[in-house]
Amino acid sequence: MFKRVFEDHHEGRICLDLLVQRFSKNAVTMGGIDAVLRTYLQAGHREVLDHILLRINRANGVQDQPEEE
Repeated sequence: MFKRVFEDHHEGRICLDLLVQRFSKNAVTMGGIDAVLRTYLQAGHREVLDHILLRINRANGVQDQPEEE
């Protein structure tokens, strides 16, 4: 379903591109504790995007990456 909606459908691809632009931001490195809190907030937003991309990758046959220890 995620592949069909976000990759195969023209408007879905546009939506995914907009989500990536809005929610995939680099970590904040300056600003002390405020930077840490901002980075955690951005990571929370990114988690939803990562889930969508994971589901699309699985539908395309991409294997999950083993987590590093």
